[in-house]
Amino acid sequence: MWCAGNCARGCSCAPASFSGRQDGKALQAGTSHYLGTNFAEAAGIQYQDKEGTQTLCHTTSWGVSTRMIGGVIMTHGDDDGLRVPPRIAPYQIVILPMLRDKREDDALLAYCEEVRAGLAAQSTMGEPVRVLLDKTPGKASAKRWDWVRKGAPVIIEVGSRDMENRKLSLLRRDALWNLETGKLATSFPEREAFRGEATSILEAIQENLFNEAAERRDANITRGVTDWDQVTQHFKSSGKYPGWVEVQWAKPTGDELAKVVERLKAHQRTIRNVPLEAEPASGACIFTGAPATERILVARAY
Repeated sequence: MWCAGNCARGCSCAPASFSGRQDGKALQAGTSHYLGTNFAEAAGIQYQDKEGTQTLCHTTSWGVSTRMIGGVIMTHGDDDGLRVPPRIAPYQIVILPMLRDKREDDALLAYCEEVRAGLAAQSTMGEPVRVLLDKTPGKASAKRWDWVRKGAPVIIEVGSRDMENRKLSLLRRDALWNLETGKLATSFPEREAFRGEATSILEAIQENLFNEAAERRDANITRGVTDWDQVTQHFKSSGKYPGWVEVQWAKPTGDELAKVVERLKAHQRTIRNVPLEAEPASGACIFTGAPATERILVARAY
């Protein structure tokens, strides 16, 4: 999607990400802006040009920073903590040996290292699988919940009985709970069977998290609005988090654009995005009545 909120104020924007937060608000991130010399003038940023004259710098602003991390947390997290998509997870699979501070621990660690090496030798989504064997001391349950909260896509626990049966105890972070029993949705695959399925499981988790977020975002977009009164009524009647309204507009400029911005401000609304995948414009601009040229998303300003 394209950022439109800042474009309405006259700056030049590059493609932006647009995430639907779980509280129904929009998050603008990943945008880049040409700021001209405004910031340079305020901060006294100058350079010496080829004629030897001190000249104000032309600056830009790039928005790929910690806000993107915040967007991931707000979009995919749940009541149990983070859920990090496998494509960007520091560790895609975490192996937790159930250590008991006994001599048997050495054999268990050796078994887990074999599991780790076998998984790390594979590739998914164009990169080697990132696997961590967590050897830190502590109770297995505490370590498990620590990694649940950190959002590791796949968590494997291995005890002495699992080692004897050449099995694994597996949790998927995208499907942590059995909704029928209210208990953890733990599965117990054969070690070699899981090795053959690990990459497809990670790809499935990636797809599931994306689809879940996209469906939630789209469910918060109201379409079919054809005039400003409908926009006003939507935001009056939709509760605390009304989401976004798709409307058509004619991309006005100059004084007409200034009037649009003032109308939006007066009602605490903003233009959020121009969706690239939107249907072609087919009606009149709700602001000017002129033939619309594209569809945009309008939202409440928070």
